[in-house]
Amino acid sequence: MVTCDLCAGLIGGLGLTPSCNIGEGGICLAEAVHGSAPDIAGKNLANPTALMLSAVMLLRHMQFNDKADRIHNAILQTIAEGKYRTADLGGKASTSEFTNAVCDHI
Repeated sequence: MVTCDLCAGLIGGLGLTPSCNIGEGGICLAEAVHGSAPDIAGKNLANPTALMLSAVMLLRHMQFNDKADRIHNAILQTIAEGKYRTADLGGKASTSEFTNAVCDHI
């Protein structure tokens, strides 16, 4: 089993799993663990949480902790509220609806 798959299973799925690879000299690549999901590409159905949390990790790496905290808290509030959850989280919200809800919480 791939480590990212194990982590995804522990937290609820690939749509929630962020990734940040930091190399020599602090060079950093932040990306969602999941792939391109060609079956839902362009359909406004993907869960953007993993990508957002990857951006949070990048912001923390760059020491923009206040901004990272605001986005991270907005993501958590949106999921906890339950009104705008994507299908993989048991909801019916689109990618755009979820993203707009996160932005509203910021």
